[in-house]
Amino acid sequence: MNEMQQKVENCYKQLREKTDFIPRVALILGSGLGALADELEAEAVVPYSEIEGFPVSTVAGHKGRFVFGKIGKTPVVIMQGRVHYYEGYAMSDVVLPTRLMRRMGAEVLFLTNAAGGVSRKVSPGDLMLLTDQISTFVPSPLIGENVEEWGTRFPSMDTIYDKKLRELIQETAKECQIPLQEGIYLQTTGPNYESPAEVRMISSLGADAVGMSTAVEAVAAVHMGMRVCGISCITNMAGGSSEQPLSHEEVSAIADRTAPLFQKLVTQVIEKMI
Repeated sequence: MNEMQQKVENCYKQLREKTDFIPRVALILGSGLGALADELEAEAVVPYSEIEGFPVSTVAGHKGRFVFGKIGKTPVVIMQGRVHYYEGYAMSDVVLPTRLMRRMGAEVLFLTNAAGGVSRKVSPGDLMLLTDQISTFVPSPLIGENVEEWGTRFPSMDTIYDKKLRELIQETAKECQIPLQEGIYLQTTGPNYESPAEVRMISSLGADAVGMSTAVEAVAAVHMGMRVCGISCITNMAGGSSEQPLSHEEVSAIADRTAPLFQKLVTQVIEKMI
């Protein structure tokens, strides 16, 4: 057992001392979406700080805890606050929560985030279903010794975002009369927002939205055999697209306004996953 695998196992043992809950779906909540976990009738709550060796989120608005419970009849583990590469953690630590939730028993990873719009397909306040991603600008979470128990050395990324889950989200959005765009997400390291020249480059690569999370979590999940789906809340148009400089406050404000619709869609989808 290598150091990375040992770390996941140590975190797992500590978590199992606090709860024996077995989730089917793992949900990572992005900026402004933490209220969904607050509204859940929790069967257990475990702050990240109570798990020795677990990376702790330092971003404002991210509570930093696991919440266990059921959405409908579907058992879920919710990450109320994620860990970002720009916080100074090793990439293996950034995806440790994903690997840990898989170790808990989760079969599906549902990713959410706040993202900047790049293409004309999206506008602030839109929800965008992720159809594919570009993770070239951040280190792969699979660099280093491969853990064969987790997955193959060279995993295919032909279909990162599960087709059937995408269809489920599309159908649910129509039923709920929630407008839903589709597009490709690109992850950068952050924490700075992108320059206008970088936004033009990102657009030329075919991305519709850009953010500072999600893609590496998806890669780690696919490597471990999880089915993955994701939705971005477009909180702003990326750098240089408007006259006002971008700010975290602006991103959070738009995310907060869109949150009720976002939460309704995510909840309805998860209820149908069992």
